[in-house]
Amino acid sequence: MTEPPQIVPDDRIAAVARKLDRPVVLVGLMGAGKSTVGRRLATLLGTRFSDADEEIEKAAQMSIPEIFEQFGEPYFRDGERRVIARMMESEKGVIATGGGAFVNDETRALILERGLAVWIDCPVAVLVERTARKNNRPLLRQGNPREILTRLHAERAPFYAQAPIRVTSEQGPHSETALAIIGAIDKWL
Repeated sequence: MTEPPQIVPDDRIAAVARKLDRPVVLVGLMGAGKSTVGRRLATLLGTRFSDADEEIEKAAQMSIPEIFEQFGEPYFRDGERRVIARMMESEKGVIATGGGAFVNDETRALILERGLAVWIDCPVAVLVERTARKNNRPLLRQGNPREILTRLHAERAPFYAQAPIRVTSEQGPHSETALAIIGAIDKWL
């Protein structure tokens, strides 16, 4: 677990940004806040933000639910792996990945080798509340969202735990999570 959010002085944020020589790659379950936190984190670090899900949709010219529906999850995961590999080659900022990306052995190895993986962990109750806001989560259409998220958390936690940095996102401003990530990166560096 991480320590409570801390105040990170602007000069420390700038120092962390200068020391980063690889992309910061956010991993974790759907609803953990990877995209929202990622945007705030990139702004604080003065760098670019990219969302793997958005890049996948651009490349496929269809939405993720459409990809799942027409081609299935294995096809989606293969495309996701390829898009993230391309992003890892060209991006030096903050990258938000889809919830299942880090579970793929090849994708995880690539992220661990070329990026700085940060697991944004989140209590299941918060995930349920956040994911209920949108109807674009194909895996949650297969039954009770709380049960699915509980199962996914148990299954995926051992993979996410391989990230060198872990922070917890609770209810509250995503900027607190972004600052906690910067503090954790500062300690890791």
